[in-house]
Amino acid sequence: MKRKLALALAMAALLGLDLPQAQEVAAEAAAGEVCAAANDNAPGQVVVSGHAGAVARAVELAKAKGAKRAIMLAVSAPFHCVLMQPAADVMAEALAAVRIAPPTVPLVANVTARTAVDPDEIRRLLVAQVTGAVRWRESVLFMQGAGVDTLVELGAGKVLTGLAKRIHGDLAGLSIQGPKDVEEFIKRV
Repeated sequence: MKRKLALALAMAALLGLDLPQAQEVAAEAAAGEVCAAANDNAPGQVVVSGHAGAVARAVELAKAKGAKRAIMLAVSAPFHCVLMQPAADVMAEALAAVRIAPPTVPLVANVTARTAVDPDEIRRLLVAQVTGAVRWRESVLFMQGAGVDTLVELGAGKVLTGLAKRIHGDLAGLSIQGPKDVEEFIKRV
């Protein structure tokens, strides 16, 4: 009979620290375990990911280094860190069998905060984002610098719209939650 081992894994939001400060906290908290900046969400909002003990140490270190808040997040996995490599391997295998067409508009990959148009590069970046940090702050600034003035968020909630507004106050944001929101969006365009 095979035994299944469960590792204690976690993520935490560090509020009031910038990316370099959060990276420093994560490196110090690791102490031989994994703890890495996983999401650069907005100025003063970085999420760390890794082994639960290291992430808990990062929470305490962040508070000691002046974070306004540092809180553990209720998540099912330590997303966007090297501990997700088994999932990245599965993703790579699944995407190997998928035909990806060149996009009609450039895709901004969250793992590079740059555009991608080549299908093979897009496939590689989709796999890389499983273990790579989400560079949302940089992605929003890149889009704004490329002339984008309105971001449309599709899905449940308005988190990304709110973060984008914090990143660059001149950006307009619209969150599409359902059919009525689509109708409103069409009226605006």
